[in-house]
Amino acid sequence: MISVSLTSAQAQQQSRTQGATGQQRTAKGAPVAGFALEPGSVSKGVYRNPGFGFNCKIPQGWVLRTDEMNAEQTAAAKEETAKSAKTSPTTRVLLAAFSRPPEAHGEDVNSSILIAAESAAAYPGLKDAAQYFGPLGEVAKAEGLEAIQEPYDFEVGAKTLPREDFQKDVGTRVMLQSTLAMLARGYAISFTFIGGTEDEVEELVAGLTFPSAGKPPK
Repeated sequence: MISVSLTSAQAQQQSRTQGATGQQRTAKGAPVAGFALEPGSVSKGVYRNPGFGFNCKIPQGWVLRTDEMNAEQTAAAKEETAKSAKTSPTTRVLLAAFSRPPEAHGEDVNSSILIAAESAAAYPGLKDAAQYFGPLGEVAKAEGLEAIQEPYDFEVGAKTLPREDFQKDVGTRVMLQSTLAMLARGYAISFTFIGGTEDEVEELVAGLTFPSAGKPPK
């Protein structure tokens, strides 16, 4: 799970394992040939990932830090491996976008979008996306975020995903976060949206679409 500083003065959300396996796994973790984790691409302000079948709109003027975050995850994984004989990295950041560079301080919340794919094999017994909010919630709590309510079903076009909302007091401001999740092709995909107001977060969430919903990629 990836922990990334999604606001200028605040902490980043979601991390423990890093990298990507590059193979699909079954629920029991057995490798299945034929699916390499697809990083997706950004064009004309939209991130597209045909492999997982979704798109995400990026607000104009935002900065992308996907490559930098994956580089940090890889470095952290190597350091962890040097300390102990742990398993190989299982997570990859697919998209990390910020309303301003994370290191640039500002008075308002640094609105952000983080999409990550983590091998479902890292969580034996994981059968549906709602269960993934167990570990996601633990990481959010460790970062000082408070759950507003229990995970609930949320419609994204023709697709329904579990969603959980969080908040965190940051000085005189409140940071709001909504995370959605799904299981696909042996991976747990998390979609995290952060903003300073409910309207801002909802606008970011509305940018997530599933044009191939109902038509699973081959």
